[in-house]
Amino acid sequence: MAGVCDYFGELVFDDRKMKEWLTDEIYQSLHQTIREGRGLDPSVAKAVAEAMKDWAVERGATHFTHWFQPMTGVTAEKHDGFVVPGEGGSCLMEFSGKELMRGEPDASSFPSGGLRATFEARGYTIWDASSPAFIKGNTLCIPTAFCSYTGEALDKKTPLLRSMEVLNKAALRILRLFSNTEAKQVIASVGAEQEYFLIDSEQFYKRRDLVYTGRTLFGAKPPKGQEMDDHYFGVIKPRVKAFMEDLDRELWRLGIYAKTEHNEVAPGQHELACIYTTANIATDQNQLVMEMMQRLAREHQLVCLLHEKPFAGVNGSGKHNNWSIATDSGQNLLSPGDTPHENAQFLLFLTAIIEAVDEYQDFLRISIASAANDHRLGASEAPPAVISVFLGDELTGILEAIERDEEYKGCQERTIKLGVDVLPKLKRDTTDRNRTSPFAFTSNKFEFRMVGSSNSIAGANIALNSAVAKVLNRFADALQGAPDLNEALHALLRDSIHRHKRIIFNGNGYDDAWIREATEVRGLSNYQTTPDARAHSLDPKNLELFTSLGIFTESEMRSRMEIHMENYYKTVEIEARTMVEMSKKEILPAVAAYTEKVLEEAAVKAKAGIPAPFEEETAKKLSSLTAILFERTETLRKLLARSETFVDSTEQAMWVRDSILPIMEKLRLAADELELLVAKEYWPFPTYGDIFFGVH
Repeated sequence: MAGVCDYFGELVFDDRKMKEWLTDEIYQSLHQTIREGRGLDPSVAKAVAEAMKDWAVERGATHFTHWFQPMTGVTAEKHDGFVVPGEGGSCLMEFSGKELMRGEPDASSFPSGGLRATFEARGYTIWDASSPAFIKGNTLCIPTAFCSYTGEALDKKTPLLRSMEVLNKAALRILRLFSNTEAKQVIASVGAEQEYFLIDSEQFYKRRDLVYTGRTLFGAKPPKGQEMDDHYFGVIKPRVKAFMEDLDRELWRLGIYAKTEHNEVAPGQHELACIYTTANIATDQNQLVMEMMQRLAREHQLVCLLHEKPFAGVNGSGKHNNWSIATDSGQNLLSPGDTPHENAQFLLFLTAIIEAVDEYQDFLRISIASAANDHRLGASEAPPAVISVFLGDELTGILEAIERDEEYKGCQERTIKLGVDVLPKLKRDTTDRNRTSPFAFTSNKFEFRMVGSSNSIAGANIALNSAVAKVLNRFADALQGAPDLNEALHALLRDSIHRHKRIIFNGNGYDDAWIREATEVRGLSNYQTTPDARAHSLDPKNLELFTSLGIFTESEMRSRMEIHMENYYKTVEIEARTMVEMSKKEILPAVAAYTEKVLEEAAVKAKAGIPAPFEEETAKKLSSLTAILFERTETLRKLLARSETFVDSTEQAMWVRDSILPIMEKLRLAADELELLVAKEYWPFPTYGDIFFGVH
């Protein structure tokens, strides 16, 4: 039986395959292209395409596709066969360098936020040589960027690659100040933890809300949910374990380092964590993880739910984005060093990140905003909408001492003189973990916990890379040419900490007192909903950040705001229409049938002279709640008709938030109360209890 290492990466045209299938000259040229980010020589592209095709065909591939990530949040692909006509009616298998380098999918039907008119169809996909090609089914998938005919980015990969490059250049400027001439590249590294629910497919297809929206719009709290915490890290059920084993195997074949898997807190909830890789590849791989989860779940008669809050009253699902930066030689720049020199460098990068998070806290919140994530943020399983940085007591104490220009007496009763030229070795585990913190330092990385489970991680990492690059450039400008680097660095750190310490918070992020302090005393932003956050996308500070670094043009930023606002109100409207349909076609008829049954039983008992208190009281409650449910259903239906009159996407998003969502919540309350009254055999779809405990 083959071991994991025998088949790991067998479906990826990775570095090992390149060495095997390419000549040394072509291999070196390709790697130089990847390192330097320059254009690929046509002759090299032709040789790479031929080798890639031969490798893929040998493994059963018949087609190729440019695999890209448009602004839909999911991936897209158009398949073309390798087959071309041969002599005498035969066929040949060909794949040209031009086909590898560039494709031309129809761009008219993808979200563009006004960058493209509907009749303007031309768009281009361009090979991202830094992310390896892979085989999926019978198709060679080539990761690509996606842009319009006029060059605007229509995807998530293009700005991510841009942000990685500006971070690389800014970080190298800092390293050169510390006499590091060996590092040729600084790489943003990411490890994503993916949370998800698994439910029985038969129950899934009996609920229109799950089918249409990915979350339950109705559902009364069952007698048992997650109160006992017995699901967390509990024994994995055989059916779920079989799914996980298949998932691991398929991800390993794709060269994805699936590492840790376990039951999460809520019944039916689970998590998968992958080992770090570059932010670009991590983003591609996380898209594949989500796709594989959903495909393989179906093979086990399960459905994988990636919605941030599929069930009310239990934990929702996030995607913790573990972010760090490292040199091409493997030095983690967020890891305390062994010498005062290394620790001075560590403190500079740490302080730059703190300043970046404080200064661009609004855009970090924007980067993870969605209608689905709004249901999760601020609940008991997710960070609040207020962004703060957790450092732990020791690092916070060190920064406070630097700000006051005082000695620091550490946790181990050691005194540290904080002139950066004599700062001694720091412990590497100077922090506990804080699950309530949106942005927590954990030894040698930051864990950005606000990303939603269905989100692409591209947006969060674009924001992080860009904000940190901006501050690092500012630091480099201030330090270059300083007569005394240590003195200038100490002054810079002291000033930055003083101005941005408000973002540091090591306490309980769920505490209402903290939210009041954060907003009323510290002046931190608290955008509770997506429209609140997205409305600040085009603030001058944010426009300047991305346009000055070349991440986005102003038109690209405006288009993205338009796309996200439109996605928000469409999501809410789809949910509202689903509620109306379920209420009128399923719940109301079911309640009417049960009410009739109860009244019949009451009449029979009355005729026999038998008291019927249960039937009489139940009938009254059913009648009253039915009237309320019908009234609220009609109100929602009429509001939906009005929603169609809006032209401006921002106004429409604000309106559905303020008008549609509140009546949806009221409608749900009435329906959930009815669920607790109606006999099980009459209720039209599976309950929470059925779903939570339906996978054996």
